[in-house]
Amino acid sequence: MPRTHKTIPLDDYVIDVLMRDIIGHDRQPAAYLTYLYLYAQAERQRWKPVTISLRDLADSTGLSKSAVQVALESLRRRQLIATTAAHPTAKPSHRVLRHWRE
Repeated sequence: MPRTHKTIPLDDYVIDVLMRDIIGHDRQPAAYLTYLYLYAQAERQRWKPVTISLRDLADSTGLSKSAVQVALESLRRRQLIATTAAHPTAKPSHRVLRHWRE
């Protein structure tokens, strides 16, 4: 992935609330890092779903595939992302949810 010099705006909620809840309360820093990566990618794509394989997501975040898998499950459970795939072996699309904006 090419480096960009674009600044990505980050909602205050992501720093002030989610960081404390996911890292401090849930003790899942990998979930927070995964969310930040997906958030940035979604923002760059004008909030379209991010289609990425587990391996590519792990490589992009520097986490193991198993850590990313657990992180994605946690994010889905917290309703911070919604994941869909055309079939079981297709690359999943992750839609970043921002319920605090509703």
